[in-house]
Order: sequence, then C-alpha cells, then structure tokens
Amino acid sequence: MPRELVVSTHEEDLEACRRLLVAGSKSFATAARLLPARVRDAATIFYAFCRVADDAVDLGDDPAAALAQLETRLDRIYDGMPIDHPVDRAMARLVVFHRLPRTVVDALIEGLAWDVDERIYETHDALLEYCMRVASAVGVAMSVLMGVRNPAALARACDLGAAMQLTNIARDVGEDARNGRIYLPRAWLRSAGIEPEALLASPRPSPALGQVVERLLASAESLYRRGEAGIALLPPDCRASIRAAARIYADIGRVIANNGHDSVTQRAYVSTPRKVWLALVSWIAPVPRNPDPLALRALPQARFLIEAVEAA
Repeated sequence: MPRELVVSTHEEDLEACRRLLVAGSKSFATAARLLPARVRDAATIFYAFCRVADDAVDLGDDPAAALAQLETRLDRIYDGMPIDHPVDRAMARLVVFHRLPRTVVDALIEGLAWDVDERIYETHDALLEYCMRVASAVGVAMSVLMGVRNPAALARACDLGAAMQLTNIARDVGEDARNGRIYLPRAWLRSAGIEPEALLASPRPSPALGQVVERLLASAESLYRRGEAGIALLPPDCRASIRAAARIYADIGRVIANNGHDSVTQRAYVSTPRKVWLALVSWIAPVPRNPDPLALRALPQARFLIEAVEAA
C-alpha cells in the first residue's frame, strides 16, 4: 500500500463518514463528541463502514449477494486496493494505521450473515455468540482505535458491547417479532410458558413476556457493571465518551422498566436532554474501581476476538 494512503485521510472521504454518523446514530454521535480528536475521526470511519455494511444487507434486494460483495470489499480494503467509495478508502487507511485485525471486521459481517440465515438462539449462551459479532466486535475495534490492546481491557469491551446488544434486543421485541425474528432466548420463552411461534404469529405484551424482557435486562445490567469496570483501563482522554455511551444505552433499560417491560406496543428511547445530562455526568464521574477488571475472566464467547488482537 502506498505510504500516503496510510498516513493521510482525504477530508472529503472523512466528511462523508461524518454525515453517515450523524444520520445513523444520534446516541453514538452524542458520545463521539466526547472522544479525543486522535480517536474521533477513526471511530467515525469505522462506524461509517458498519453503517454501510448493515444497510447493504438490510436494504438491498438480495442479502446473500450483498454479503458476498461485502467480503470482496473487505478483501480489497485489506489488500490496500479499496473500491472507489469514500468509506472504503477511509477504512483502508484505518486498518493499516491501527493494525485492526481482519477477524474483528469479519465477525461483524458474520453477524449480519446470521441475521440473513435467520439463525435461532435457543439459549442465552448462544445469544451471546451473536452479540459478540454484531456488538462486541465494535467494542474491540474501538479499543484498538484508542491504542488499547490489553486483553483485560478488550474483555471488558466485549462485556460492554454485549450489554448494549442485549438492551437493543429487549427494546425491539415487538418490532423484531413483527419482522419474523426472535432474539430472546427461546428456552427462556418456553420456561415462561410462551411458544416462540405464537409470539411470531401474534406479538402482544403479557406479564410472562415482560418477565423474559426483565430477565434479559438483568443480564445486560450485569454485563454493564463488568464493562464499566474496564473503563479504568482505557486512556484517560477516552473514558468519558465510553462511559457516556454505556450509560445512555443502559438508560434504555430504565425506560423499558418504566413501561412495564412492554417492548411490544411501546418503544423505549432516551430523550436528547437526558442523553446530554448522562454525558455530562459521565464527564465528571469518578472512574469505577470495583469489581476489579483484571480479576474478571473474559466471556468464553469473546476469546476469538481478544486472541485476534493479541496476534496482530
């Protein structure tokens, strides 16, 4: 790859990535404002690639073909010969400059493929495998972009990513069911007396379904605590942003609980003033010290991501 492609970022390419960030995720955009300049642009580029990949699969007419095209685009990005697209050009610079392992990005694409294949998640452990791909891989990538490659810090990033994805799943139960998808562990549904096919056929709130949503949020909360413990392992100039992102996402769980754990007829969201307040609190809050981030073992589902960074 030519050296100038590695060390310089074309402003027009970066601006295109910024537009995707603003349009695609207000929560991420709020947290990104707190990132230091040395990380903000790289995070924006990575998010833009995730957005482009997600849209290619979700909005296209042929998801399988879109996945194949994404693999080709990744091949060219990692070969230093990106297609003529601003996000691909910016991503090609990023993966070289930050030594971002291909395995981490491949995990994201694999998660999209699991959606296309309509994979069934029978257990909580199986669901965590999915979370590692669609969310924890992002946390690992963000850590690498911050210059963090410590296995303990990466493990906590995986915890935090999984927590955020579980929150998304808890929020989107009704929407997912209406789209023919169930991400809640099916074993949990059956233990609550709910047949998954009945939920798909007629999504409706119930005390039993609310208990399953509450159970998932409890799992997310445990992972948020583990993830926040790792903030102390991040560079000081990055801690506020990650804490803000975690607290904004975790706050969705509070809203779901206030809605009686009804994620079928109501959609939980965090208001802009609340996001700003959480971001400000995150800026001034002390770094959590307990539990000890070094004493917590990595989730087994996260090991392949951590090992990929160690080997890079």
